[in-house]
Amino acid sequence: KKLQLTLRKLQANNITGIEEVNIFREDGSVIHFTNPKVQATVQANTFAISGNPETKQISEMLPGILHQLVGLSSGLPKTMKPQEEAIPEEDDEVPALVEDFDEASKNEAV
Repeated sequence: KKLQLTLRKLQANNITGIEEVNIFREDGSVIHFTNPKVQATVQANTFAISGNPETKQISEMLPGILHQLVGLSSGLPKTMKPQEEAIPEEDDEVPALVEDFDEASKNEAV
């Protein structure tokens, strides 16, 4: 009841149509809600999720959650980030300028 009163004071609105919510934890587990009640107030940057949570390992939820992970690797816990492959550095030296291109373009215009 206190939570509902606080959400009312914040003018939180119900968000409908959300089928699932997954919260990724540092240890690689996921708190999974199916058909949760979600309330939000953008002004306070606050979201309230209620329902029956299940704690699962991320491996149990694959491949169904892959679309949620795309582009989120920077926000994933360190234990879940993909290992970066070492890319060999190439010699990117810029060759020295041989001619004066401004002078050459003036001569072409004449």
